[in-house]
Formats: sequence, structure tokens, C-alpha cells
Amino acid sequence: METTLQLSTYDTVMLSIVAVAISLFFIIGVALLISLLILVRKVRKVAAKAEDAIDSVEAASEAIKNIGSEATGPLAAFKIIKSIVDMVNRKK
Repeated sequence: METTLQLSTYDTVMLSIVAVAISLFFIIGVALLISLLILVRKVRKVAAKAEDAIDSVEAASEAIKNIGSEATGPLAAFKIIKSIVDMVNRKK
């Protein structure tokens, strides 16, 4: 005994509309998910660079504080700059 399902024109149109709607929601959802993942990756990179910059500024301020009390004379500014460059290079 074989039974066949016959759809009316209304059923066929509604089924097509629902299938298209689900397909569009799926495609839009995938695109939004990919965009969100790319955004999160970029935010992580920016946060890492900001953290490195903060570390460098902290190291430079510490060097200036330490060398400022020790350095006297005409070459004091050059000693401070050299110390900052050395500390930054050590961080890398």
C-alpha cells in the first residue's frame, strides 16, 4: 500500500517561504558569528599591544626614577635615554 502526499498550491508556497527564511537566517547567523570572531581576535591583539605599551612606560618611569637620583652632570640626560632604550630592548 503506497500513500503519496499531495500538497496544495498554498502549502507549496508556504513551505518555500519557510525554507527561504530559514536559509537566510542561517546565512546571516554564520556571517555574524564570523564577524564576531574576527572582532574578538582584533580586540585581543589591541589589548596585548596596550599591555606591552603600559609595561614599557612603567619600565621607563622606573628607569627615570632610579637614574634621576644617580645621574648628575652634563651627560645625565643621555644616561637616562640609554637606560630607557636598554630596558625596552630587554622587554622584547
